[in-house]
Amino acid sequence: MLEIFKTQSDKTLKIISPKEPEPGCWFNMIKPTGDEIKAVTDAIGIDADFLRDSLDIEERSRIELEGNNMLMIINVPIMEDENSFDTLPLGIIVTPEYIVTIALRENKIISFFNEDTAKIFDTNQRTNFIFQILTRSTRFYLRYLEHINKLTDQIEINLRKTMKNKALFQLFEVQKSLVYFTTALKDNGIVLEKLIRQKKLAAVQEIIQFTEDDEDTLEDVIIENKQALEMVEMHRHILENMMDVFASIISNNLTVVMKFLTSMTILLAIPTLIASYWGMNVPVPFSTAPLGFAYVVTLSMVIAAVIGLWLLKKDMF
Repeated sequence: MLEIFKTQSDKTLKIISPKEPEPGCWFNMIKPTGDEIKAVTDAIGIDADFLRDSLDIEERSRIELEGNNMLMIINVPIMEDENSFDTLPLGIIVTPEYIVTIALRENKIISFFNEDTAKIFDTNQRTNFIFQILTRSTRFYLRYLEHINKLTDQIEINLRKTMKNKALFQLFEVQKSLVYFTTALKDNGIVLEKLIRQKKLAAVQEIIQFTEDDEDTLEDVIIENKQALEMVEMHRHILENMMDVFASIISNNLTVVMKFLTSMTILLAIPTLIASYWGMNVPVPFSTAPLGFAYVVTLSMVIAAVIGLWLLKKDMF
């Protein structure tokens, strides 16, 4: 999918034809076809590898300069389902006249910038637009982290009620999501730090210009990214400890059940053993007594009761 937009003087967003791009246009590409990639490279003269690199699901966050073009790849958060989260490479390509965003799939960071929200961003102000995208990405990390926190609380409640592995597997999925978030936020932080170090380079200034407000916004993004990273790492450590605790609890509960079953097996084995002895085809005590059966049953119950009290004293029940 290829969409081209440009902010108008009345703060509305106009759709532009790919054949007639105007300075200040925003090219938004979601899982583009080969023809769409060729159309964009021909229209604005950027390297096709810039676009293809951003479509690699394993691509790490980085900044690359080539001529008058700058490629910035960051990893943005996505929600796979209610229990699973992941990150997605988002490419931001900046030229002296255009800005291009490209991703392998639809995501809420880019979809936020549309005709309904056109008044809060301007495609002509490329530097500010980039920082708004970065800010939006960081805030979605925090938003998903709140969801993960609520999900963890619910899983904890379920784990207190059941010994099944399903809740532990859910906890594992959440922990895996936090690992993805940690890695992505660290890489994004490196990219932001590199950008603020290189902002005074002539090659960068030819592509984007930083105003004082832009510099303040970038510093705010870096701070928010660090805060998000700290919160993710804190929740990850809590989750790791929680998994260890509940795994131990489940193991302990299983031990208690096995101990109870072992005790019951011992008690049930006593009448069986005595009945086996008295059932042999040889002379045995009480074999001629009228109440011999009652004597044997009583003996079995007495021995079982004594052993049962001894097991109870040993906390085997």
